[in-house]
Amino acid sequence: MDMDLNAAVTFVSTHGRILERRRMQLLLGDGTAEDVLTALDAYRTADGGYGWGLEPDLRSTTSQPVAAMHALEVLAEVRDTKSRRAPELLDWLAGHTFPDGGVPFALPCSDTAGSAGHWVAADSTASSLMMTAQLAAQAHRLARYRTDVAEHPWLAPATAYCLDRIEQTTSPHAYELMFVLRFLDAAAERTPRARPLLERFSGYVTKDGPHPVTGGAEGEVLHLLDFTPYGDAPSRVVFPAEAVAADRDRLASQQQPDGGWQVSFDSHSPAGALEWRGYTTVQSVTVLRNGRL
Repeated sequence: MDMDLNAAVTFVSTHGRILERRRMQLLLGDGTAEDVLTALDAYRTADGGYGWGLEPDLRSTTSQPVAAMHALEVLAEVRDTKSRRAPELLDWLAGHTFPDGGVPFALPCSDTAGSAGHWVAADSTASSLMMTAQLAAQAHRLARYRTDVAEHPWLAPATAYCLDRIEQTTSPHAYELMFVLRFLDAAAERTPRARPLLERFSGYVTKDGPHPVTGGAEGEVLHLLDFTPYGDAPSRVVFPAEAVAADRDRLASQQQPDGGWQVSFDSHSPAGALEWRGYTTVQSVTVLRNGRL
């Protein structure tokens, strides 16, 4: 099944943030990496981190680990090999990393309006595998193109923390499993310990239908392509090709009449809900066009 690309572009142009509009333009060959980076800079903070609602359900102006993840995701996507954004962001992360190499799920903030409870009530005093894994995954993606990221003193301890915790994990929550697999995919090229863990954790994924999210909203699920979105990732060898193909058809079929895609989780503000749709639409188009995020 094919998507309606023109309808997707119209949806993002009509409803998406400037960041998603520029990401979509770059994806289709109509823009430049610098256009995307200029939009990303609107979320940059004075201390070297990122905030200002870059994570749609954490609308705080303050620098936050999850906003750093989204920024690294964009930097890897556009293959930013020249600017100082990534090294400075990793410097910021290093300043908020515990001795074990882990990063907290979120940092305290007082401007909590419109933010989800799991961000507002997060434990800022302990390392989070879910957060550290998604940060390290995007850093490893960028490290393929940047020696200063690959050799940054933040990445090795964060990677070791993730591997140590993953080896001790036996029943991951759906979102933790998703970010663990994305980390293992990204780290596998440079980290031999990741390969056997990738095969082990792929066994937890539901391959022939929706993967339930325990404790989530009614109907909240993940799908195979959420766990293995990258077409050239090592996990694509682990997961059955026919299951990946079936899930691509499922993803294309879920395009809405307005051209965008929905998310199955609850958002915590009308603005956040619409911003998630723009973000998810860019992701969906990218996966369906070339299998990569």
